[in-house]
Amino acid sequence: MKPLQILLANAAQSDQRIALSEGADPRVVEAAIMARKQKVARIVLVGDASEIKVRLAAGGGEALDGIEVHDPSDTPLADQMAEQFLALRKHKGATAESAAAAIRNPHVFAALLVRMGLADGTVGGAATPTAEIVRTAIQMIGTAPDAKLVSSFFLMLFCKEHHETKGAHVFADAGLVIDPDAREMAEIACASAVSLLQLVGETPRVAMLSFSTRGSASHEKVSKVVTATEMVREMAPDMIVDGEIQFDAAFVPDVAKSKAADSALAGAANVFVFPNLESGNIAYKVAQRIGGAVAIGPILQGLAKPANDLSRGCSAEDILHIIAVTTAQASQPVVTAEPAH
Repeated sequence: MKPLQILLANAAQSDQRIALSEGADPRVVEAAIMARKQKVARIVLVGDASEIKVRLAAGGGEALDGIEVHDPSDTPLADQMAEQFLALRKHKGATAESAAAAIRNPHVFAALLVRMGLADGTVGGAATPTAEIVRTAIQMIGTAPDAKLVSSFFLMLFCKEHHETKGAHVFADAGLVIDPDAREMAEIACASAVSLLQLVGETPRVAMLSFSTRGSASHEKVSKVVTATEMVREMAPDMIVDGEIQFDAAFVPDVAKSKAADSALAGAANVFVFPNLESGNIAYKVAQRIGGAVAIGPILQGLAKPANDLSRGCSAEDILHIIAVTTAQASQPVVTAEPAH
């Protein structure tokens, strides 16, 4: 079974409730209908109720069980949500009036549904910048107590006939942290390894990427990756990790034999940690658009409960996939949120 089919099948065995904060977007409505027909998750569509219901009817989804509609401008949850918002943001100057206004924002509303246990995860970003989605998630849901950093990754699925190496791979950070220092790069590596294990059940094999392999180049940017790799080994002694290493030496067994013959990765890495957002973002788009990989994400890690972003060029199918990922994340043990800043 292909990784994507496994992901969807596993989600179908769960019963998670996922809030979609752009519920009136036609792509989101289509994805919600697909998710219910495949039983990937129960869905909460957040937004203008009249607009959502028209789109649901047009798509044949108005009679589907497991799709709810919540309108932030007309909700019985208003007082409860405003109270929750005020408790979270009073230290930043929030007032009762500003809280009442803030919860009408669908992204805030969806995140508070998760915070209050009325949804298990949230997805947004089809028409909203990543910065707003991430900021709202951190402020309303909070970070996991063991997380030093909120970062992101793309789950890259190589399943086409022309892909010599098939399967699921993580590209991190390709969507959020612009220029991580060595410590942050190490944190991203450890979080990404856990994410791969949670989502596809495979043993992580982590490549700390650079334009150098084993000292083939000397530069401060190479030194950062070397230091980050050492930190990963200290933080997770049992993890299979190597770096600094070039992508081809981490991904192609024959190249690994010539460039890094003693590497524990042996050209079979499945978690690729990029030295900065620029390289990671370019790499995932090249793999997707030229290489034909399925790119799911950006998927956020380090939050107390799942909240995920979408590319603004996403399709309904892309949204379905991120719903499945969010469902998988929500099936993990619940943690207590740290206060947001």
